[in-house]
Amino acid sequence: MIWEDLSENLIVPDMEAGSSEEVFSILGGRLISEGYCKESYVDALIAREKDFPTGINMGDIGIAIPHTDKEHVIKGAVAIAVMKHPVHFYQMGTTDEHVNAKLIFMLAVEDPKEHLVFLQRILMVLQDQEVLGKLTKTKDKQEIIEIIKEKENQL
Repeated sequence: MIWEDLSENLIVPDMEAGSSEEVFSILGGRLISEGYCKESYVDALIAREKDFPTGINMGDIGIAIPHTDKEHVIKGAVAIAVMKHPVHFYQMGTTDEHVNAKLIFMLAVEDPKEHLVFLQRILMVLQDQEVLGKLTKTKDKQEIIEIIKEKENQL
């Protein structure tokens, strides 16, 4: 379950950032300062995003699920940002299709085998447009956890 691993310290509602790199610095910085990732994490995110974009167009709301290799991770976690203004990412699997991401789910994955399972779980939660809408409207960290928990319990 995603919600079981969520920490309020890793949730940033109403985040302001002008670029994906700034998102990586702010949210990745939280993962580093909270002891989940190594100092190399943010630079690794930036480098990986250039080769493997993580934006996903989910209808009206764009999301991004940035992550990097396990050697930059100390222990697994998910950091979440709800952007005050959407930030430009490229669509996963392309280098020319834009996604304006309103929600960022940044992964710190320590076990590559769990990576795909975790990614699928996040996508199952985020495919629900009502859930996406609720997540983008709240500014309360605990409410973000509760929205995800409620949806996961329905799956």
